[in-house]
Amino acid sequence: MAASPALPTPEFAIEVDGKPAETTVRCSGRLTAAHTEQLLATVRPHIATSESVVIDLRNLSYMDSSGLGSMVRLWAASRQAKKKMKFINLNQRLKDLFTLTNLSTVFEGVEHGGM
Repeated sequence: MAASPALPTPEFAIEVDGKPAETTVRCSGRLTAAHTEQLLATVRPHIATSESVVIDLRNLSYMDSSGLGSMVRLWAASRQAKKKMKFINLNQRLKDLFTLTNLSTVFEGVEHGGM
């Protein structure tokens, strides 16, 4: 019996668990310029309706400069709305990226990459 071919995974996917106290946004795949508007349009409404937004990057394998810029825009929007935002479960590559750009010292919940 031949193995069935693997189903293609979406290049970028977002899963949201929205609650008034805390919304968790799980990102997976590759966050590139092609997907930043999708991320912003999905997360921004939750900044208005939740006290805290947690961006879980556990399954994010890649982020380009546009993806990084979208994270900064979301963080700035949360600050302007006087809400909390934190980024969790970064792989080593993302930790290094956040550390290299000094965002790990600004964003809550980001561990320093240690170089």
